[in-house]
Amino acid sequence: MNTRSATAGGDVQSAQPDVIVVPRSDATVSARLDRLPPTRYFRGLVARIAIGGWFEFYEMFMAAYIALGLIRSGLYRATTAGLFDVDGFASFLGAFFAGMFVGTVCMGGLTDRFGRRAVFTFAMLAYSLATFVAAFQHEPVAMDAWRFVAGVGIGIQLITVDTYVSELTPHRSRGRYMAFSILVILTSVPVVAVLSFLLVPQRLFGLEGWRWVMIVGSAGAVLIGFIRRGLPESPRWLESRGRADEAGRIVDLIEARVVAETGRPLPPPTAEASRVADERPGAWSEIWRRPYLGRTIMLSCFNFFQTFGVYGFGSWVPVLLYTKGVTLTHSLLYTMVIAFATPLGAIGAILCAERLQRKWQLVGCAVVVAIGGLLFGMARAPAPILLCGSAVTIANNWLIGIFHSYQAELYPTRIRARAVGFVFSWSRLSSIFVGFWVAALLKHSGVPAVFALISSAMLVIVIMVGLLGPKTNGVRLEELSR
Repeated sequence: MNTRSATAGGDVQSAQPDVIVVPRSDATVSARLDRLPPTRYFRGLVARIAIGGWFEFYEMFMAAYIALGLIRSGLYRATTAGLFDVDGFASFLGAFFAGMFVGTVCMGGLTDRFGRRAVFTFAMLAYSLATFVAAFQHEPVAMDAWRFVAGVGIGIQLITVDTYVSELTPHRSRGRYMAFSILVILTSVPVVAVLSFLLVPQRLFGLEGWRWVMIVGSAGAVLIGFIRRGLPESPRWLESRGRADEAGRIVDLIEARVVAETGRPLPPPTAEASRVADERPGAWSEIWRRPYLGRTIMLSCFNFFQTFGVYGFGSWVPVLLYTKGVTLTHSLLYTMVIAFATPLGAIGAILCAERLQRKWQLVGCAVVVAIGGLLFGMARAPAPILLCGSAVTIANNWLIGIFHSYQAELYPTRIRARAVGFVFSWSRLSSIFVGFWVAALLKHSGVPAVFALISSAMLVIVIMVGLLGPKTNGVRLEELSR
């Protein structure tokens, strides 16, 4: 049996011999996508996009696990002599997050202009190659420069992945698919933890172990051809750009795949969902007008302060333990054990994504991070260190699994990437400074002071999301954008 061969958006549209073609509807592509049931086909698309995100999270969390290797090699110091001291480990973190800030705030428009698929590919190549070059640097300034370049690519990729997944999936399962993508992505954390535990203390083929951890992280450049193959452009983006025929051909194939998998005819699009697609050109200034103003303020505050918990804890766990008197080997061991709790947060997000309002899940996760962090700061014995560290890790990653979906669904397709880029850039901005603040607090006040800072930041999230965050579960993207 032959199918129609669509040409837009990539080679996913090539002929599929076992796929049943369904007649095209006059409804918008959004209405056609939103009526589709959850299927293995959608999980496959989301997983393929998530593989690209896997390497970006590997890059982000890698710093925590190679930190002691960088410090022991003499390339960096654990503390800093002052703000922006390039010899301190905080500059390694700061340069990376500065690059992410540039990528999110200055280049988010690339995704809205050139499409989700093309920018997804470009960004993955950029940060993978930059990481490979960084692995062979021997001076802090050169290392920081290449980490900055990698950060730019990852900043662009973060926006693109969130936007891509939210636009390809039906609205009733959007949160669950986003959480599933985060689950796939977060498996990178225990992988980098195990690799660091095995490699950082070693020297292989003349290279220090931490350099091998970075080289593994650059493998995304090799896999991009596989990931890109079979990945369609976002039909919603194509339609918003006035390319309705191309968008329709992609949805034709998606519908055909769903019908072939389920063996059931598709329900008709609802009359409300079938309204004419909005093809107005988007403007960044829209985020400062209703109904988006309150969302922009809330998400900007949320992103600025969430990094205190996610990266203030995640990027410093081995150093925090080492500062508390735990040996290098045990610090890496405890960190590796805690890292294995990472996917549990994403699993929780998958199970509850559509059952509980996403805004209240964010509030609950922030409360757990605040309390668990304070207890971790006071813990000395292995059991409470592992228990509290795991609780904070699970809550942080549950929060990640929910907020990536939450912020992407609060803006219309025409400005989604730019808007998400702007609000997300506040997290990159705060990340530049969090490392220096943590280093200063460690030097002058100790580990408990670090977690007092983290808990205060979590309180801000509880207030802002609780008061200003809209409810989004089960609501179509187009309805949320009205």
